[in-house]
This record gives sequence, structure tokens and C-alpha cells, in this order.
Amino acid sequence: MDRRYVVPVAVGVVALLLVAVLAGALDPVLTTGGFQPDEEWDPSGGATPDDEYPYTTVTVLDDETNETLGSVRVAVAETYRQKYTGLSKTESLPEDAGMLFPYDSEDSHTYVMRGMEFGIDIVYVGANGTVTEIHHAPEPPEGEDGESYRYPGTGQYVLEVNYEWTTRHGVSEGDEIRIEEW
Repeated sequence: MDRRYVVPVAVGVVALLLVAVLAGALDPVLTTGGFQPDEEWDPSGGATPDDEYPYTTVTVLDDETNETLGSVRVAVAETYRQKYTGLSKTESLPEDAGMLFPYDSEDSHTYVMRGMEFGIDIVYVGANGTVTEIHHAPEPPEGEDGESYRYPGTGQYVLEVNYEWTTRHGVSEGDEIRIEEW
């Protein structure tokens, strides 16, 4: 191939891949089957219904009194594919269940409601275990994908729980998150 054409061809390939990603054509490659808790999964213990995800318990403590505000049993999204999918292919979530997204270090992230069928709270947690941001993300309106509903924050961990779970448990920015080893 003539070297004059290498850059234009490379730019064209990248452009086609970008269009494919934006159109969702690569979603089957980028996503997993999703986390599917069923009636038999007890979020207070036991294995997850899907061996693809490890699980652990996350406890929230009041920043002033150190009192436990609530605990959730979470599936841990460790891989890129699991993080990309998140809860988007999950039909429903038991009350005290959720998903935890761990990262190697604290950084800025933006979560979306892609393919969500229910609302969630998106909780950003710093490297020191402090809640840095809470978003109450309602279910996207019918007929909308949810990709345009963006919820930015900074943290090393992102915790997703049922909509308004943080309100019901009195969780606020500054509270402490404890994550059991998984």
C-alpha cells in the first residue's frame, strides 16, 4: 500500500468504529449478559445468582456518629465489560442490593442510565471511603435509551443502589463507606 494512504485509511477505520460504538452496533461485544438477581438471591448473604460477578457487602456509616446507616449486598463489576453494562440489563434489584464499581485510583467518572428499566442512586466514593457525590437518577422516560442522562462525579468506587435508597437511609456526602473484601 502506498504510504500516502495509510493515515486516511486509519482515520476512516477509526471513524467507522466510532460510528459503530455510538450506534450501539458493538454493544454485544462490549457488554455482558448483565447482573440478574432473582427471587432466590438473598442480598444478606450467599452466592450471587450469576457466577460472573463476585459479591461483597458495603456498609454506610454516619460521618459524625459512626452509626450504621445501612448495608447492601453488591455484585462487583470488575472488568471493563461488566462496568460498561452495569445494571443496564438488570430487570429489577432487591431493596438492599446493588452494584459496586471499583477503580485502581480515584478519578472523575460519568455514569449514564443506558438501557435502565428502573431508577437508581449513583454514589461516588473517594479513595479514603468518603461519599463525595450522590445522584438520584430516575428511570429514563419510556422510549429513551438513557445514554444522554449523565451523572458525573469523582471517586475510586461507584456504588449503585435502588432509587432513593440513600434518602431512606439518611446517607449524605461526607458519610463513610466500608467495603468488605471480595
